[in-house]
Amino acid sequence: MKTVEKLAAGWLVTLGFMFLAISASEIIDRHEKSVKIYPVEDEVVFTAPNAEKDSNDAITGGIIFGLPTMILGTWLSLELYQQNRKDKKNLAQQKNDYLQSQFYQVLQQNHGKVTLLSFAMQSQLSPAEAKQYLDQKAKEFNANFHVNEEGGVSYHFDV
Repeated sequence: MKTVEKLAAGWLVTLGFMFLAISASEIIDRHEKSVKIYPVEDEVVFTAPNAEKDSNDAITGGIIFGLPTMILGTWLSLELYQQNRKDKKNLAQQKNDYLQSQFYQVLQQNHGKVTLLSFAMQSQLSPAEAKQYLDQKAKEFNANFHVNEEGGVSYHFDV
């Protein structure tokens, strides 16, 4: 569904831009026709019988169709952008809630002692992400660190 909405927004903005470009082009052409670079005396200018009316119609039609189309496309694009930001925020919140529940579960199972490997396995995070998360929680809860003989770090939280 989002793909259809994205395509619709893109087409509306493009179509609105094209209509407005037609109006702008007609305004520029009209201005160029009215300015004579090399005036010649007794010059006869031939124009189509309805040239002025056609020009006005092209300008008016371009604005009438272009402006609402461009506004609708822009509005739809902004709505999609805001929805995308909201979805990302909700996803981040869900991930944070999941990690927090996994963290508390590991704490309860091990009576306050957490190793990087056990938390990474439980939460299915990469070792770097698990270490960053545990370091953050250790700062929040004033945890103690213990380094074993192999260099492995375990976090001790007061439960």
